[in-house]
Amino acid sequence: MVPSQMTSPNAIQPNHEWRFFRAGGFDQVCIDTGADLLALAQLDQKLWVALSCPSRGIEFDTKTLALIDANNDGHVHASEVIAAVQWAAALLKDVNLLVQNVDVLPLAAINDTSVEGRYLIAAAHRILLGLGKPEAESISLTDTADTEKLLAEMRFNGDGVITPKVAENSELQAVLEDIMACCGGLRDRCGENGVSSEIIEQFFTQAQIYAAWWQQAEVDSAIWFLGEHTLAAADAYNAVKIKITDYFTRCSMAAYDPRAALPLSRSVEDYQLLADHDLSTTTIEVAAFPLATIDANKPLPLLEGINPAWIQAIQALRAKVLVPLFGEKISLTTDEWVMLCEKFSALKNWLAEKPVTDVEKLGITRIQSILVGNYRTAIEDLIAQDKALESEVNAIAAVDKLLHYCRNLYTLVNNFVSFHNFYTNRDKAVFQVGTLYMDGRSCELCVDVEDVNKHVVLANLSRVCLVYCECTRSGGTEKMFVAAAFTAGDSDQLMVGRNGVFYDRKGQDWYATIVRILEHPISVRQAFWSPYKRVGKMISEQIQKLAAARSQAAEARLLQATSIPSQEFGTAKPAVPAFDMGKFAGIFAAIGLAVGALGTAVAAILTGLMGLAWWQLPFAILGLLLLVSGPAMLIACIN
Repeated sequence: MVPSQMTSPNAIQPNHEWRFFRAGGFDQVCIDTGADLLALAQLDQKLWVALSCPSRGIEFDTKTLALIDANNDGHVHASEVIAAVQWAAALLKDVNLLVQNVDVLPLAAINDTSVEGRYLIAAAHRILLGLGKPEAESISLTDTADTEKLLAEMRFNGDGVITPKVAENSELQAVLEDIMACCGGLRDRCGENGVSSEIIEQFFTQAQIYAAWWQQAEVDSAIWFLGEHTLAAADAYNAVKIKITDYFTRCSMAAYDPRAALPLSRSVEDYQLLADHDLSTTTIEVAAFPLATIDANKPLPLLEGINPAWIQAIQALRAKVLVPLFGEKISLTTDEWVMLCEKFSALKNWLAEKPVTDVEKLGITRIQSILVGNYRTAIEDLIAQDKALESEVNAIAAVDKLLHYCRNLYTLVNNFVSFHNFYTNRDKAVFQVGTLYMDGRSCELCVDVEDVNKHVVLANLSRVCLVYCECTRSGGTEKMFVAAAFTAGDSDQLMVGRNGVFYDRKGQDWYATIVRILEHPISVRQAFWSPYKRVGKMISEQIQKLAAARSQAAEARLLQATSIPSQEFGTAKPAVPAFDMGKFAGIFAAIGLAVGALGTAVAAILTGLMGLAWWQLPFAILGLLLLVSGPAMLIACIN
């Protein structure tokens, strides 16, 4: 978008007077007018209910959230909400349009005193013209729904990326394809691959470096001594270089000491080791033998007497290197081999300086043809034409953005700065994802949860009975997790594994199964009985544990008895030890003390109650009940 000074009539008024309403245990700001929206930047963010929200997973238009999320981090922040309000207000003559949730915007309502506003009006007219409505005086979200199609139909879309289809001829299209094949491409605004100025610079810089390196060989006969056949000759030479050097070294050793000739040609025993194998010219052991038999200063035969594993390689060397340089030779001497190695030294040095580029895959012929042609200038001209439409094309997208803000921004603010919808019951809040039906109750306060374990940590501080459900549909292929708040009745019948039905905001039904529960008293009545239920549950669990322990002990004794072999006839059975009274004296004493203490406590309570007048008994009992249940009831009342 072309930078411009916004001369909006919607100036922010200093010292804006705020109004508040009491809800959720604290004061929340009222946002009812355009002036309230404009003054959001002045509102202390301590008074904001939320300072961030996800751009997905809430019941709100995802495109609007994506437009507000300027840094694309998946969250909408308070600063981005303020920036969105200020941007939209600067483009409207009357900021109160933002609080009307309209999806149809009169063109006359756009602020035409700024450069950006005038671009928007021109872009709106272009959209309407493309829809066959040139006389229309307003534009709607329905009109801008196909702006992407409109941009796709345009030859240039202002993003500085040129696709092959933009090229005027097939030759230029082929060049663009080659550039992308070497240096990659970028997605343009319409989703197709193309090239940018940076990619063009990268390609032609590498192409020029590679062509300059190649030209060194073309102008230096010492490098390109066999012309266009030099590289093929170098491949043939490198394939046998080590083996030929090995041969001449062995022959030099034989010249130094004639006794070395026979063992350097390999002994009879070496051949005997091969006798029991199925041999071929590709056998590794055969290839390890010298190229030919060794003798003092013996030339290398090129036609006969060559190791079978190396015949093809030597023939390739003769045809591609030796014949062009030395003629029809049938052998190669040591001096000729040294001369040949020196011949390839310049080529070796040139290849060592070869630049690493992405364009090499095209081949030097194609690279030179691209550099000789006027393709770079033609492509840069197309990119310049595309960038020239940047402001106009951005304005087309900005029209759609402004319409989304006019329809949705006010609703978002009232679910962001304050929870107006949630506490006034005029409509569901954006974080309410649906309704859970379970245990004869419906839960309206249901929120989407990505990580149950992470959510539980902070949710436990709410002191609300929360039920986490795994919701599935379409045979389990679709899955989500929700946390539902139970605020009426009790939680006695809620347990992990219980099923219910969840309806999302689109009316789709999901199978819901409880996977976790945060248990807190739901009502004062449940809070009153919760201490006694906990005591009863504890006693029940202890009895179950005791019974289970007794059962396991009995099973262990039975198993031990069945595993003892049958006593043979006449064999004396082991004596059963007599009951040791002294051994269990301590246990009996401890049990007696516990029973005595419990009896003393009960007797003390009964004695105290009996000592009261009859009219004092109800108050005493009520006091005891409040002493036990009072704290839980107080917490339930506060929550």
